[in-house]
Amino acid sequence: MNEAKRKPADALREARKRDSVAKRGQVLAAIDTMKDSGTPISFAAVARTAEVSTWLVYAAGVREHVEAAMKGQAKSVRRERKSGVGASAASLATDLELARAETRALRGERDRLKQAVQRSLGAQLDQRGTKELTGRVGELQAEVQRVKDELAAARADNAGLLRELEEARDEVVAVREAGRQMFKNVNRSG
Repeated sequence: MNEAKRKPADALREARKRDSVAKRGQVLAAIDTMKDSGTPISFAAVARTAEVSTWLVYAAGVREHVEAAMKGQAKSVRRERKSGVGASAASLATDLELARAETRALRGERDRLKQAVQRSLGAQLDQRGTKELTGRVGELQAEVQRVKDELAAARADNAGLLRELEEARDEVVAVREAGRQMFKNVNRSG
């Protein structure tokens, strides 16, 4: 079609067609992702995953892909049940109990290590003399005072800058008003 004779309706039609193709591609990609991750496939789940409206997944040309994926997923579940690939309830219960036992053991080890660290820190604090700790407290207080002084100086600088900004704003307003008056006078005399 010639660009000069192109109508807005044609442009809209082409944009709608591109958007439709892109969204259908999103649906097919979502189906593949859901298959790979083992996520249960349904029309609503595919629409949610692809971030498209549900009517699109029911549309001809898309619905067939969703239905085929649902059937394929149902077949694989039946196949797993027949072949015994899926874990049985007893197996899952055993795994759960083993995980709980391991968690209990890890918690016990954590508590023992925590107590050992606390004892070690206590011994280190006892070894340090009060003179050393008093010196450290003095250093920290001096550092706090230095930071407070810097903060006060920064606040003073900030207040000065705010005043300068306000003055500059007032000057801009005054210059604008003077410019308006000058243009009015020029227009009246001209």
